[in-house]
Amino acid sequence: MTDTQKPFDIKKRCYQFSLTLIDFIKTAGNERIYFSLFDQLLRCGTSIGANVVEGGSGSSKKDVINYYHIALKSANETKYWLCLIRDSLVNDKDKINSLIKEADEISKIIASCIIKMKDI
Repeated sequence: MTDTQKPFDIKKRCYQFSLTLIDFIKTAGNERIYFSLFDQLLRCGTSIGANVVEGGSGSSKKDVINYYHIALKSANETKYWLCLIRDSLVNDKDKINSLIKEADEISKIIASCIIKMKDI
């Protein structure tokens, strides 16, 4: 997905990232030895959007910020697993670097949202 095609809405962007991540994991060729790495990547990568969506229905400002903090932690964890997979087993470095870049951009957007919510 090019920069001009990326959704502006963080919820949609996280959802699109989850779909891209699922597609990557499906095609990466999961040998049994790497199952835990891909399982962790799938769990934290898809939880980014889930926590952003959950935060959108928070009962208080503090509740919303808390969900965004969890989403930020998941985005950072996703980058860790992607780097580990890139450096240990994946041949398509361009694809995984693209995923790392998108996870990094999403984490920066979420961090910015947290700062703005705290200022309001």
